[in-house]
Amino acid sequence: MKWFIASDIHGSAYYCRKLLEAYEREQADRMILLGDLLYHGPRNDLPEGYAPKEVIDLLNAKKEEILCVRGNCEAEVDQMVLEFPVMADYALLPVGSHLMFITHGHIYNNGNLPPLKKGDILLHGHTHVSVCEEHETYTYINPGSVAIPKEDTPRGYIILEDDAVGSLFTWKTLEGEAYRSYEAR
Repeated sequence: MKWFIASDIHGSAYYCRKLLEAYEREQADRMILLGDLLYHGPRNDLPEGYAPKEVIDLLNAKKEEILCVRGNCEAEVDQMVLEFPVMADYALLPVGSHLMFITHGHIYNNGNLPPLKKGDILLHGHTHVSVCEEHETYTYINPGSVAIPKEDTPRGYIILEDDAVGSLFTWKTLEGEAYRSYEAR
């Protein structure tokens, strides 16, 4: 299965459109969104093309293809306008012989780990920095931010290709240029 993983759109219709163009180009089976979809948050400047109502329409058009977790900027009112679940603090997804713990990162993160078995993957956004860190007992993966990247990381996403042979994570810019990969075994 081919998964498209992204985080932190923060209400930017401009970058949401770019994200959906990349999703179509990649021909992924499903999309995982790691929260902070509509609101820019009090610590961030407004992103380019800030138009949360447009983001609602753009994402609702893909509602059958989206798995989403709640970010620190999501509120119950967001669930009232989005036609796919956005209020779960985490989701679990088998990846090869391991488990991927999917969350936004404001509750569970490197400093506050969820229950993980050796070899499991912690996937979260929130920091706006793309990361792949192998720790002694788990791997931490972050796609960065679509709209407001930090620490000189590109706007982008991750493609996860998971099959009987293995699981390959590939970080890409919104233009589709690969710049990092990780194989989970």
